[in-house]
Amino acid sequence: MQHKVIDTKDVVIRFAGDSGDGMQLTGSLFADMSAIYGNELSTFPDFPAEIRAPHGTLSGVSGFQVHIGSGHITTPGDLCDLLVAMNPAALKTNARWLKRTAMVLIDGDAFDEEGLAKAGFSEDPIRELHIEDRTVIVAPITRLTEESLKDSGMDIKTIHKCKNMFTLGMACFIYSRPLEYACRYLEKKFHRKHPEMIAPNEKVLKDGYNYAANIQAIPNTYTVEPAHMAKGFYRNITGNQATAWGFLAASEKSGRPLFCGSYPITPATAILEELAIHKSLGAKTLQAEDEIAGICTAIGAAYAGDLAVTTTSGPGLSLKSEALGLAVMTELPLVIVDVQRAGPSTGIPTKTEQTDLNQVLYGRNGECPIAVIAAHSPANCFDTAFNASKLALEHMMPVIMLSEGFLGNGSEPWKIPSMKDYPEIRPPFATQEDIPFKPFMRNPDTMVRKWGLPGQKDFEHRVGGLEKNHDGVLSSDPLNHEMMVRERAEKVARLADVIPPLEVIGNKSGRLLVVGWGGTYGHIYTAVMQSLAGGKDVGYVHFDYINPLPKNTAEVFGAFDRILVCELNSGQFASYLRGLLPQFTYLQCNKVQGQPFLVQEIVSAIDNVL
Repeated sequence: MQHKVIDTKDVVIRFAGDSGDGMQLTGSLFADMSAIYGNELSTFPDFPAEIRAPHGTLSGVSGFQVHIGSGHITTPGDLCDLLVAMNPAALKTNARWLKRTAMVLIDGDAFDEEGLAKAGFSEDPIRELHIEDRTVIVAPITRLTEESLKDSGMDIKTIHKCKNMFTLGMACFIYSRPLEYACRYLEKKFHRKHPEMIAPNEKVLKDGYNYAANIQAIPNTYTVEPAHMAKGFYRNITGNQATAWGFLAASEKSGRPLFCGSYPITPATAILEELAIHKSLGAKTLQAEDEIAGICTAIGAAYAGDLAVTTTSGPGLSLKSEALGLAVMTELPLVIVDVQRAGPSTGIPTKTEQTDLNQVLYGRNGECPIAVIAAHSPANCFDTAFNASKLALEHMMPVIMLSEGFLGNGSEPWKIPSMKDYPEIRPPFATQEDIPFKPFMRNPDTMVRKWGLPGQKDFEHRVGGLEKNHDGVLSSDPLNHEMMVRERAEKVARLADVIPPLEVIGNKSGRLLVVGWGGTYGHIYTAVMQSLAGGKDVGYVHFDYINPLPKNTAEVFGAFDRILVCELNSGQFASYLRGLLPQFTYLQCNKVQGQPFLVQEIVSAIDNVL
């Protein structure tokens, strides 16, 4: 059959199946292929919280959504053009994300009586889900994979693990993806430890492609041309990778060795794992026995003169809170990364939220302000980690970097930068002019103290959790304590002198200003662009710097009649703004479902306000 080829500017594909079906690998491989091809893209891995949920159940469905396009892509997409469902549970949990024009590819072999019962279907799943009007392709993927590898000598369990390559081959045909990119990846993945797996996976991949090319059920195929991006070298990068590389870049620019002391926790563990790979770049990593040990080893490394980092998520940040106060009191450079997840307590560890903001702003005893900045996209995690390190090292303070599971696990194309384009980082080292050394004597303009490294003659001093005076002598004098509390707070406040001002996207004044922070950037940006195209009077600002706020915040807010704050929590940033800038009225658009916003949700909120 001759398939009709349609040029389209973007498509959204969602791969879904059991945790053992390889959907995360399939989706990430399709994304990497598209990045190499030259498309812009955004991905959203969505996997279950249980380590191994019961096979075939709704709670065990693992998904990976990728949005590729020939233009600017800022979100993984609201609804999908193609859903690959490897079993009935995957179809049931993901049918709601189908466009009216969507195509559905299912493994018919998994839709047996047992599979249907586990997913809770009582009749034909297509009719029960009311998706009869979609193009549904039922393929015997399991049996076709078995037939493809019948002469491979592999056992049946191993053969079944290759089903994902068959579906990937079909998806590559439908969306005109060159197979050589996938084959190159398979050779790279397996050539060291399992070279025997290269040929079988490549065979199944090609058989899936050829099967799709020869069946009549696929009415159309699609082409998505490469995007017009600035010249340079690009790679597809996750937020956690970008965070780790940002710290490596800051280490290079500061001349300070990098130390990361952390305890593994979802979804932040990949930062520690990535840094551990790069010992050749001077990175030192320690997998500590718990969260407290992780941050305390990092504080020790900061005292010794390193660029010190500790990584965690919300529950781990709770455990680190006492030591965070120690980092504030000792005024040592430390970056704390919080990759937020759904809570409270263990919550839903594989799902994304922005619910740790109150904790990072207020979750310590005493008067204990800490600088807070937030990443807004996977690639932006690189710059955010670099900037957090620069602030910490040059201003002698701990800095909290907020990321999110959506950013840490998600990916997008990243133009690999040249280090010559990044500023030098100049820590305020103590010099001979500072003798006799007074460790907490400050620069009157910045309130920053000098950094006296251990082992240097005449710079001996004590640090610790007890209050001290400027000379570094323990002091319980009431007036000294109040002075030091105010000076530490003022040091954080004066960061506003060095952070960039807010930039308004869209209308610079008018009826409505939409406000966001963190990983909501892409969804809000797309919603605002749609609203502007529809003639709506709207502007948009995004906060990368949370504490302190940019200096022009009040000026920007004052140019609009109403302010709508969009965030993945119950209104924590809106409450924070009310406390700092009470002269304005803040409306809210909130979502606490462990999922990112849909663009349409924000568009509807804008319409309701206007």
